[in-house]
Amino acid sequence: MSDIKQQIIQELQVAYWMEMETVMNFIANSTNLDGVRAEEIKKSLLADVTAELGHAQNLARRIKTIGGVVQGSAEFTSRQASLQPPAQTTDVVSVIKGVIAAEDAAIGQYTKLIKLCDGVDYVTQ
Repeated sequence: MSDIKQQIIQELQVAYWMEMETVMNFIANSTNLDGVRAEEIKKSLLADVTAELGHAQNLARRIKTIGGVVQGSAEFTSRQASLQPPAQTTDVVSVIKGVIAAEDAAIGQYTKLIKLCDGVDYVTQ
């Protein structure tokens, strides 16, 4: 397998784990948040779980299609410190900031993949 294909698989795996971690944190935060102000955020997070899981499934299929192996949970390393459930269950603002940080990180990762695949793998791109 070429070095560039290996790099693409590696970066797809990073994106896959980012999506999976987002799913875990969205479930945790949508369950743990308390208070009237939290209700809409909880609903939104829970609704987004399906979309984020779909992204992870698409990434997993692409990893397999181009010759990689989708990793199991033993390979997972947590990276979303800002999206961890807050100690204060009414701290809606920290959850919102965590969601924004996670989405910014995902955009950065997908931008990296787009550049890496340019001229090499248009389907992944």
